[in-house]
Amino acid sequence: MSGKAAIVTGGNGGIGLGIARGLAQAGANIVVAARNQQKTDSALEELRGLGVIAIGVPTEV
Repeated sequence: MSGKAAIVTGGNGGIGLGIARGLAQAGANIVVAARNQQKTDSALEELRGLGVIAIGVPTEV
């Protein structure tokens, strides 16, 4: 997945964050699309710690 990007809706917690972690560990850069900005910021910090680019986009799906 190195060099690829993944958009994960609900990626700031629960199953979505677990999926985002797995993709990041595989080398994918991550876009977290979620509602709660505080949870998103926390998730982004964790994902960036895995050495990938991670950004958050406020989203209501």
